[in-house]
This record gives sequence, C-alpha cells and structure tokens, in this order.
Amino acid sequence: MPKSPKYLLIGSTETYSGKSATVLGLSHQLQQKGLDIAYGKPLGTCLDASDGSVIEEDVQFIASSLNLPENRIAPTMLALNEANVQKRLYGEDKTDYQQSLIRQYLQMCRGDLVLLEGPGDLSEGNLFDLSLLQVAEVLDAAVLLVARYKSLLSVEALLSAKQRVGDRLIGVVINDIPTKQLEAVDTLLRPFLEQQGIPVLAMLPNSDLLRSVSVGELVKQLNADVLCRNDRLDLMVESLAIGAMNVNSAVKYFRKRRNMAVVTGGDRVEIQQAALETSTQCLILTGQLPPPPFILSRAEELEIPILSVDLDTLTTVEIVDRTFGQVRVHEPIKVQCIHQLMSEHFDIDRLLSKLGLTPAAALP
Repeated sequence: MPKSPKYLLIGSTETYSGKSATVLGLSHQLQQKGLDIAYGKPLGTCLDASDGSVIEEDVQFIASSLNLPENRIAPTMLALNEANVQKRLYGEDKTDYQQSLIRQYLQMCRGDLVLLEGPGDLSEGNLFDLSLLQVAEVLDAAVLLVARYKSLLSVEALLSAKQRVGDRLIGVVINDIPTKQLEAVDTLLRPFLEQQGIPVLAMLPNSDLLRSVSVGELVKQLNADVLCRNDRLDLMVESLAIGAMNVNSAVKYFRKRRNMAVVTGGDRVEIQQAALETSTQCLILTGQLPPPPFILSRAEELEIPILSVDLDTLTTVEIVDRTFGQVRVHEPIKVQCIHQLMSEHFDIDRLLSKLGLTPAAALP
C-alpha cells in the first residue's frame, strides 16, 4: 500500500501576488531534491473550455514545465466565473464540492507531496465551500502564503491571515520587494513576523523581467492589428511610455526608459520616429491611422512590431497597465528567472523540515 502524500496549499492574501510563480519555482526545487510531486488547482480561473471540459491554462503550463505524468495532475473541479456563480445562487448547482475534493484529491493523488494552488485570496471560493481554509481542512494541508510587498503595512494582511489560518500556516513568501526596501524588510518585518509565529521562508526582490509582458500578450489584450514584424511578438515589454508631448521632450523621456511599449497617435509621425531610435519593443498606434511607409520600413529593419488599435489613448493605456498588473509566467525566459530567484532566496530545507519530509538523494 503506497503511503499517502502530504498536501501543501499555496494561497495569497490578495489576487496577483505571485502564486503560480511560487508554485513553479518551488516544485522545481522539490524535484531537484528528488521528491515525487503532484500538482492541482481545485478552483480554476483562466479556462479554456472549448470541448466542455474544464482545462486550466496555468495547470497545463505548470504540468508541462515540470514534466508531470497524467497521474500526478489533479483535476480542476470548477471554473470560478459568472455563469457558475449564478447556477450556485439559483440553487441549480447543489454539488458537494468538499466530497468531490475528497474523491478527486485525497483518494487519487499519489507521490510524496501534492502542491495545490489556492484561490485568489482568503475568501474566494466560499460560495462553493472551496475557500483556502475549507480546502486546507478537508485535505489536512499545510498552508504557504504569498504576499506582494507594498510597504511595511503589508504586515497587517499577514497578521490577519495568521489569525484565520492558525497553525496550518507554515510560512510566508514576501514577493516583489523593491531593492531599496529589502533591508527594512529584513531587519524590521522578518523578525517581527517570526516572533508572531509566522516563518518567513523567502523574501523575493522585484524583477522587471517578471513584471514584463510579451508583445503577443499585448496584441491579444488590445485586440490589435499587427502592421509589421509579426515574427517578433515574443519581445518582452518592461515599461510603458505615452508619446503625447512635443518631440524634444519625448526623446529625453524615451532615453531614460528601456524595453518599452510606446503608445501614440497614428498621426504623430515624429514621435514614432523618435521611439524607433530608442529602447522600444513595440509601437502601439491609436486612432486607426496607418503610419507612413518609411516608418514601417524602419520598424521592419529594426525588428520592432507596430500594432494598430481601434481605441483611444486613455483606454489603450488602461488595458496595457492592467496587463502589467496581471502578468502570467508562461514565457520560458520568465521560468528561468523564477527558478533562479527561488533557488537564491527560498529556504527549501526549512520548508521540508516543517512538512516532515526528507529529500530523496538529490538529483545530480
């Protein structure tokens, strides 16, 4: 009879804190320690349900990044969307999801450790009895929380989470800390949290690369037409610049930035020209006006995609900004960056001893 695995549920105090990235970096380290891991995300959000089955893109991505066999991937039971919430509220969906959790996670999962990605925050999933705490109790899982650092006030959310999660909380990852703040977090926040019984397993500095967005993702979010260099949509954009000022100010402004997307009107030819000669990864033209041929041929030459959008500048900027805030980790270059950050900053041995797991012989 195989021994039953342990469960580690990775949650967060608010959405877009870096849970998927943490799962990815952590599971890579665990595999290197020779542990047999399984992975699942009971409550889905980014779904591709073309044939009626629930496929969670994050699950597919993580499973393939880790080369997990089918029997190490637990099913996503439910998509958290408007339609499913309505069914539940109308009483059409009477499923006992905790029973499904027992059937599909407790009785089917194998390996040494099952890593579970929790809901967006501590209350999401309550309607279906699948909130972080409810899942942790049904599966008797330990909880690791990821919190995005905003200021020393981030301590409040973690103290409140500790009150709610109690002894199941075996540690926190403080993510996205600006370099200038690292020392304050290390000398003030970390010792204080440790005194409160909240082990700090990682302090991760922020990374422009991880916050970056591929040009392809911007095309998708903006529903843009690609006017040239359709073959360079893999370029990564780290910042956004708006070309609305006069050309001299624009040149100064552009020179201070790197790897940017420049949003400007289709009629602002001198701004487009200035942007192409600085560190620009794509030009986003608003107002449905095509650029003149010499701009297109210069962009072709410099391998800079030009996108055209049927939106005004303000809406375009809002969408791009939102895309930066909800960055996914699906680009290979980001996966490498996460592996490196986690191996440098995450205390894997402390986590293993808290879970009561001994690593197999480490892989060469």
